Amino acid sequence: MTSSSPAAIPVPPPAAAREAYGPALVKLADAGHDIVALDADLSASTGGNKLAASHPDRWFTVGAAEQNMISIAAGLASTGKTVYAASFAVFMPGHCFDQIRVQIAQQRMNVKLIASHGGISVGEDGASAQAIEDLALMTSLPGMNVVVPSDAVEADWAIRRAAEDNEPWYIRLGRPKLPIIHLDESISRFELGHAERIREGDDLTLIACGLMVEPTIRAADALADEGVGARVLNMASIKPLDEEAVIQAAQQTGAIVCAEEHNVIGGLGSAVARTLAAHCPVPMEQVGIEDRFGQSGPWTALLQEYGLTAESVAVAAKRALARK
Repeated sequence: MTSSSPAAIPVPPPAAAREAYGPALVKLADAGHDIVALDADLSASTGGNKLAASHPDRWFTVGAAEQNMISIAAGLASTGKTVYAASFAVFMPGHCFDQIRVQIAQQRMNVKLIASHGGISVGEDGASAQAIEDLALMTSLPGMNVVVPSDAVEADWAIRRAAEDNEPWYIRLGRPKLPIIHLDESISRFELGHAERIREGDDLTLIACGLMVEPTIRAADALADEGVGARVLNMASIKPLDEEAVIQAAQQTGAIVCAEEHNVIGGLGSAVARTLAAHCPVPMEQVGIEDRFGQSGPWTALLQEYGLTAESVAVAAKRALARK
């Protein structure tokens, strides 16, 4: 009798991380979580209107008024509700940072800020709509959890995980449809403060978040073809950062590359660099947006223009290796 090989896991079509938000809210409400959700005139894009369709008493739209939305969210949270508030990343925190700082972060309110359309992959909407500094703003706030999921599956996990505690969260979601990385839920699941090891390797470590995780995996595959073993960490949890995983990677592989769809100042790379400087300095390179604002164009062309590609990660890896 011959044994059959394991059935291949079907590969789902690409999906945008933002598409996970609405269905995740419905799952939470259906499961009995005492949630309410707010939107700032963008519910068709954020997906919050899906909760409105199934649980209309739990969803409220405030119009184009993000500052007011944050005040309402804080008020609802003060009554014991778990509050989700959604807008585009350029508007939240862009239009309401002071309200987030004073009313949510300082008071440690149970509010989950869901920022859709993060980064330059917003595309044709141009620089005024492309948030490239939001992670720097949000990680600067004491007590704020900051998360950047790598795909729609991880976004679903993170959004629902956020309902399990009473802390403030900032979850950044993207606009474009991306390949699904997490095909088997039994293997890996999002954990706040923990890195996900996607590839093994001993020569250096590639650390990425959000949209840059999939091209970083491809960069590791290309490096493997050249005989370089690259460990890959998906660091969806920017804050709290998995410092133990970073230190272990530095000690075991001796070089680090960070990749993110964000300004190289104040995001994932900065958090990793602080950890390395304090505990285990090793050669480090960054792949991100280098002191530039975005511009209008197809999102795939913008990633090429700003060097947010698998090829750029591989080149940065070789620079880091040369410095070991």
